[in-house]
Amino acid sequence: MAGHSKWANIQHRKNRQDAKRGKIFTRLIKEITVAARLAGGDPDTNPRLRLAMDKAYDNNMPKENVERAVKRGTGGLDGVNYEEIRYEGYGIGGAAVMVDCMTDNKTRTVADVRHAFTKHGGNLGGAGSVAFMFKHCGQLVFAPGTDESKLMDAAIEAGAEDVVTNDDGSIEVITAPNDFTAVRSALEKKGLKAEFAEVTFKPVTENAMKGEDAARMQKLLDALEAIDDVQEVYTTAVLEN
Repeated sequence: MAGHSKWANIQHRKNRQDAKRGKIFTRLIKEITVAARLAGGDPDTNPRLRLAMDKAYDNNMPKENVERAVKRGTGGLDGVNYEEIRYEGYGIGGAAVMVDCMTDNKTRTVADVRHAFTKHGGNLGGAGSVAFMFKHCGQLVFAPGTDESKLMDAAIEAGAEDVVTNDDGSIEVITAPNDFTAVRSALEKKGLKAEFAEVTFKPVTENAMKGEDAARMQKLLDALEAIDDVQEVYTTAVLEN
């Protein structure tokens, strides 16, 4: 049992993502383009591309937009050549923050990321300073009231690494990154559809925050996510109302 406010945090994050739908499309197009460039345009032989395309369709991106991004990545269309960069640092109360970016101008990106950290009470750290505090994995979160026994049996049968029941009744299924798509598909075939599902960097330990600290941390996360070159922001902070 863990994370008494897990469900509230998941819902809050999902609602904030929904509010920034246009930004999500831009980020997904970058991810599809880079994935196709690195390992080809066939999602059946390129797991990263498959994940990016699935996420795009989950977010109702038109098929032609997805196909155009794949063509751009494989050289079929002209486009910007993006480079992947990860920045690591600390937020309020020492909470770890990891920022994944795709950029065509590293100088601009690092300046923007450093400014966001500095302005909102954080500190940009060196490479590897906080990455060890996160586990790269697939995460599927099921709403409170989901049949725990049925989900656990199905998840184990599908090859999941772990099933965690939180204090608030929500249930998390954790998978290896490359097993995420297969586990998700197997669970959905048994009528078990996650409310929130992605390949992510899940914090190994969490920093619970309330009141002013939570508000300040949220401002830092918002500032980082508002940067055009930022793809994802991961943190050990759990913000409570």
